[in-house]
Amino acid sequence: MSAAAAVAVASSRVVTYLAETSNPSSAPAQGVPDVQVTPGWIGFVAIFVVALATVFLIVDMTRRIRRVRYRAEVREQIELEREEAAREAAGLDDELREQGRRDD
Repeated sequence: MSAAAAVAVASSRVVTYLAETSNPSSAPAQGVPDVQVTPGWIGFVAIFVVALATVFLIVDMTRRIRRVRYRAEVREQIELEREEAAREAAGLDDELREQGRRDD
């Protein structure tokens, strides 16, 4: 018997065994009623902790995004002020040069 034939026979035996053992028409197993199965106070505490952590993460994320936006606005304002100061300085230099030429 080849290896492929042995695997086929073994798998057919497994399928036959599973088909014989599962009987969907059998009565449902007796257990705890669904009404009595609850997560209890441990489940409540776990969900509460997850919700609290989510709120704290959202607040922290909002704070960080706002801080990044404000820093970008301040950098832009500083850059504009530097450009304006450079233009004014260049204008003063030009005026001083013109006055120096007139004095000569």
